[in-house]
Amino acid sequence: MGRAHKPKAGSMQYWPRKRAKRIYPRLRAWANLDTTALLGFLGYKAGMTHVQVQENNPVAKQTKLKSYACTILECPPLKVLGIKFYKNTLYGIKNLGQITSENLDKELKRKINLPKKINNKEINDFDDLKLIVYTQPKLISLKKKPEIIELALSGSKEDKLNYAKNLLGKEIKINDVFKANQNIDVHAVTKGKGFQGPVKRFGIDLKGHKSEKKRRAPGNLGSWTPKKILFTVPQAGQLGFQTRTEFNKTILKISSNVDEINPKPGLEHYGFIKNDYVLVKGSVPGARKRLIVLTQPTRKNTALPMELKFIKK
Repeated sequence: MGRAHKPKAGSMQYWPRKRAKRIYPRLRAWANLDTTALLGFLGYKAGMTHVQVQENNPVAKQTKLKSYACTILECPPLKVLGIKFYKNTLYGIKNLGQITSENLDKELKRKINLPKKINNKEINDFDDLKLIVYTQPKLISLKKKPEIIELALSGSKEDKLNYAKNLLGKEIKINDVFKANQNIDVHAVTKGKGFQGPVKRFGIDLKGHKSEKKRRAPGNLGSWTPKKILFTVPQAGQLGFQTRTEFNKTILKISSNVDEINPKPGLEHYGFIKNDYVLVKGSVPGARKRLIVLTQPTRKNTALPMELKFIKK
């Protein structure tokens, strides 16, 4: 039987393949909603399990129980640090300043230098604003240093300002942003694999036993002209620990009842879930205990209504 021709695997869309600058992702695009709402939330990856659901597909002649793998994300409440204002200029987006909450946790000292006195000035001439939130990892006994990230809002700038001022210094729960049986986009930094060769990194075949010199390397690095190595040639380098986005992942359940998800010994390499959690259909990039950013979907795709029947503990 002949061998399939498979010179290389791996998309050229992601380039350069280098390590992410930080352990949680940077977001560059947000969804457009008709209502004024927060467009994202943060959670910690706890592990995976499998569930049985009944899909209520109106087109299908009969409905059967289906089993799916799903990811458990623990989502303790977020706290609002402040509101940051932006102005569109000819040279790009300009930061105008921010309004800082007067109710800040002492754990923030581990991340930033807190001001001794807060003097908030009113900013009226702005084009956009974002909500600065920080996590509370102390609620899950994971670590003590919180993460700080900016989350976008939808609506007109006046509605955004009123909405953000109402949230200043308060807690935000996952139920306030998302609901079950809706699609979301998942942003995360993938597992780091370190420096790897082209066989593991791009999936090229091993060379034959009669080939000269290397065995786990490409046969050649390209043509004589142009006298350079193209970026498309599979070579060794960094694998993993890169920012990635997965579109239209379905939320199967949002709950605060931890007894129905916690196994007796706890989740492997994580422990026990203590706060609100989310079940996301399928896998999610990143290692356990890593911060995952959930956002409203940027690509319109209606989620199929599902009824959860069983969760394996």
